[in-house]
Amino acid sequence: MAQSVMAMLKDGQQYLKTWPVRKELYAYFPECRVVSATKFAIKTMPPVAIASCILLLQNLGTSYLPQTLAMGAFFLSIPIQGLLWLGHRSEQPLPPQLKSWYQDIHAKMRDHGCNLASAKAKPRYRELAQLLKTAFNDLDNALTKHWFN
Repeated sequence: MAQSVMAMLKDGQQYLKTWPVRKELYAYFPECRVVSATKFAIKTMPPVAIASCILLLQNLGTSYLPQTLAMGAFFLSIPIQGLLWLGHRSEQPLPPQLKSWYQDIHAKMRDHGCNLASAKAKPRYRELAQLLKTAFNDLDNALTKHWFN
């Protein structure tokens, strides 16, 4: 199912906020690196684009205006590329190995008393991100509740 570019950007922004960037996940998922790079690009690329355009216009003049605009557009497109990748990835179904891992984590969290929505039959990376975020935020509390009560 094809998505519009705006829907992919919106999904990418939501996935960027949902994915837990934890050192335990860096070895298994490229999302951690893409999320970190995209957050960095969102902060730094607009000022870099403006500075490069100003410097090029100041040093080379208006005769190089097309090249200056192209360079500014390139710098501004870098965070958009990260958001598009994240938006596309969030809608992909999990491969069989990750699907079984998702179901195992979901069952263990249910056993520990975490409040979760029912497990999806065909989970996507978006559901995995939400499950991992919930696990990292709430699982320690659920385990300590059993130890101290």
